[in-house]
Amino acid sequence: MKYLDSILETVGHTPLVRLNRMAEPGMATVLLKMEQLNPGGSVKDRMALHIVRRAEERGLIKPGWTLVESTSGNTGLGLAMAAAVKGYRCVFTIPDKMSKEKIDMLKAFGAEVLVTRTDLPHDHPESYVEIAKRLARETPNAFYTDQYYNMDNPEAHYLTTGPEIWDDTDGKIDCLVVGIGTGGTVSGVARYLKEKASETGRTVRVVCPDPMGSIYEDVFHRRAVCAPSVYMVEGIGHDFMVGTLDMSVVDDVRPVSDRDSFLMARRLVREEGIFAGGSAGTAMVGALQVARELGPGKLVVVIVPDGGNRYISKCFDDEWMKDMGYLGIEDRLGTVRELLQFKGGDVVYAEPDESLGSVAHRMNELGYSQMPVRNTNGEPMFMIHEIDLLRTLATGRCKQIDPVMRAAARLNGVVRPDDPMSKVQHVFDDNNVAVVVDGGTVRGIITKIDLIEFLASRS
Repeated sequence: MKYLDSILETVGHTPLVRLNRMAEPGMATVLLKMEQLNPGGSVKDRMALHIVRRAEERGLIKPGWTLVESTSGNTGLGLAMAAAVKGYRCVFTIPDKMSKEKIDMLKAFGAEVLVTRTDLPHDHPESYVEIAKRLARETPNAFYTDQYYNMDNPEAHYLTTGPEIWDDTDGKIDCLVVGIGTGGTVSGVARYLKEKASETGRTVRVVCPDPMGSIYEDVFHRRAVCAPSVYMVEGIGHDFMVGTLDMSVVDDVRPVSDRDSFLMARRLVREEGIFAGGSAGTAMVGALQVARELGPGKLVVVIVPDGGNRYISKCFDDEWMKDMGYLGIEDRLGTVRELLQFKGGDVVYAEPDESLGSVAHRMNELGYSQMPVRNTNGEPMFMIHEIDLLRTLATGRCKQIDPVMRAAARLNGVVRPDDPMSKVQHVFDDNNVAVVVDGGTVRGIITKIDLIEFLASRS
């Protein structure tokens, strides 16, 4: 017979999944580390279980004792799962901005949950951190797991998550993209990957997208703790520096808005079938930026911290998104997919070895002002515009028999089928056309008159 002794043995060994439809031409390969597939539903299962095991090894806790923690939900769920198996009691404090789903899930595991105010600084006596510390002091036989300062937190990822990523990518990872919450994941994983890379003469870059309102971006770039503000993405960012974060392994921290994070999480499930939370949206915004910068032949790994099922009432609820101002009137004017259906027609390509004269002739016959150009692998990575043809031929820089690639430009102004019309309008600020890309294929080209006619049809 083949079986496991407990659910705790299923923690870790999560797969890497390649980004498909959201991938863009000319972009690095993006692999998602699917941490939401842990039994407790998040990356925090790893460190929660490791902290409990280390405490047991040191004789700090015994069955029947109480685990106390201040949590945004996921660490609490990992601890509650371990406690259910091992026979511990749990008491957690959680800020009131966290989803009802998380609070209900903690209670389902048998945990006692105290909901506190979000808008208080961490050192305020009534903050979720200080209340948890007080409960640990006042409760007999209690152990404060202290995820923000317990070095068993990053150790868990140094011993498990880091080696898994290195092994599964055959050591070919170029960049790790991961959010910063307690700092345990980035500190442990990044240290392991950088050590292994240095042994082989390679480098691994570490980029951390951070919610606007968190202090980490200011700390990294300005070496100062600026006044934090409330943000709605859960589980990453912070309003104080934590002891488990090793900022020396971080190469860049990039701010990401709540709106961009939530819209990206919604894209991820609708275009890739990956149901993940808002913090995964934050990470994906950064991952796509990095993948564009690195280009083909490079490998980006992004940590997906948790699943979307605990945010049904938040970023996956249209009414909540509208109430919070993340879905505006411009987003209800329709999507790029609807415009393409309205416009109709197929995309006509130029081939890389096709002559400029041939392309000019076809564009004239079809009445086109531009045409995407495939590369030798059949991927649409370039665009030829009539102005490019005019300039190169009129100046004598190219002849009609020269291949079109001599005049083609990189593909710019890319949008996705599920993008709102507002995205197309923004593209037109810097480009004459918007290029609709889905799964590495150009699905359509949108001109300004196309957009005008579509909006007129809906008025």
